[in-house]
Amino acid sequence: MILRQSADHFERTTGISLEGADVSNESAEQEQEPPRPNLPTILFDTYIRGAYLGSEMTLRQQLAVLTGVLVALTLLVTASVSYWAASTSIIGMMDNDLRTQGAMLAYDSQEMSSDEELAAEVEAFRRRNPHILATASRAESNRFVGDEIPVGGDFARMNYGADVSSRTLHGNRVLVTRLDDGTVVALSKAVDPTRQLQRSIAAALLVLLSLGWIVSTLVAFLVSSSGMRPLRKLHLALKEVTRTKELKPLPVQGHDEMARITNAFNDMMASLQDSRTRQAQLVADAGHELKTPLTSMRTNIELLMMMYSAERQDQISAEDRADLERDVLAQMTEMSTLIGDLVDLAREDSSNVEFEEIRLDVILDEAVRRVERRRPDVTFQFNADPWLIMGDRFAMGRAPLNLIDNAAKWSPEGGTVRISLKAAKKYAVLVVDDSGPGIAPEERKRVFERFYRSAESRAMPGSGLGLAIVKQVMDRHGARIFVEESDDHGARFRVVFPGRPPAVDEDIYFEDGDVDIPRLPNKTQLN
Repeated sequence: MILRQSADHFERTTGISLEGADVSNESAEQEQEPPRPNLPTILFDTYIRGAYLGSEMTLRQQLAVLTGVLVALTLLVTASVSYWAASTSIIGMMDNDLRTQGAMLAYDSQEMSSDEELAAEVEAFRRRNPHILATASRAESNRFVGDEIPVGGDFARMNYGADVSSRTLHGNRVLVTRLDDGTVVALSKAVDPTRQLQRSIAAALLVLLSLGWIVSTLVAFLVSSSGMRPLRKLHLALKEVTRTKELKPLPVQGHDEMARITNAFNDMMASLQDSRTRQAQLVADAGHELKTPLTSMRTNIELLMMMYSAERQDQISAEDRADLERDVLAQMTEMSTLIGDLVDLAREDSSNVEFEEIRLDVILDEAVRRVERRRPDVTFQFNADPWLIMGDRFAMGRAPLNLIDNAAKWSPEGGTVRISLKAAKKYAVLVVDDSGPGIAPEERKRVFERFYRSAESRAMPGSGLGLAIVKQVMDRHGARIFVEESDDHGARFRVVFPGRPPAVDEDIYFEDGDVDIPRLPNKTQLN
């Protein structure tokens, strides 16, 4: 039955029919009742989630109410235990008094030789203790003299050589003392005065319980309000950020949990501000770089339109027309390259691709083959040890290609580009050398800036984003890149990659004087 109801509910909520599926339980003899919520569950739903209150409560209210409930339960348990202890103590004091009086009367009764003397002794006891009823019986007689008191109950042996029974009958506390010789004394005292005292104690405890709960609830509200003040500041700061769009950090006070939350919030604001700055810089740089080719392309297209008009078709030579068409195509190619580089750069800025294990040597081999097809007039020398790295396959395919393509672009006809990947235990070093003019030392720190182009490179095709993309990819993959001078007095780019070899390889040593890289165990060096 329950499975059928679950199937019907699933069909109503999802629209997927389970008709034909066996959702019945023929072996079940009776329906199972839903589990009843226990007290902690009810308290949680009531005072934390506000499910039974009919409205959502703030965190401050939830903390205050929960504290009030816990304090109320604690006070209630404490008051109950206190009341029980006080009541037990009162009854115990009454029993001790009756036990003492009963023992004295019993031992006095042993000296009585007749029932008349015993009756006189009991009467004298009653005059001394007007609130206690008494009856006694001598050992030689089964006749009780004095008040009518039921004698019986479970007797317990006392340390003074008597058996005692105590119980409450009809609102009276009855204590019976029986000596070894057969003398029996029974005393009875009304418990109404003690009950009145118990009621007074209960009333006092109830008042204290109420006052304690009220005070604790007020204190809980004050403490929760004080504790929630940093959260309110954080909330106001978030609203201010939403209103003004200014990503300002919050002041941090103390070293508690709220301070850690504030620090995390400030880190998030700094990250957002950095992302916003980089985005604005990218848009500004892209607009600046696109403006020149767009203007030039527009001018050339307008000239071509004028040339192809009927009135001026014969006023320009075919050679000039071909030059303009080549300029337009070259500018379109430059625009396509620039836009592609901008897309790749933006992709790196916002990339959240999950890394996978890739073979760096295989990627380098593919990049060398691609550049070789574009520059058949340049000699490529390539050697790579097997190496594995965790990374973005697309980005790691683009960055080495940019490095090798840059080396080929700057190498003259008949020049040589050398690419090597040498592996050690924990690091692999990629070296890309060209035979071009090289990079001046004062410009080596700026070659990775976006749109930066040296005076020599401004006459060359390119967007000025290739090396910026390389640097950004390397930073994201934990690699370090350095610019040096090659053996041919050209440019050398050295990249230190983390990762591991596919199999156990021997250590490779680096010569002294090379670029400073993270040192491996046993002072690993590179040729």
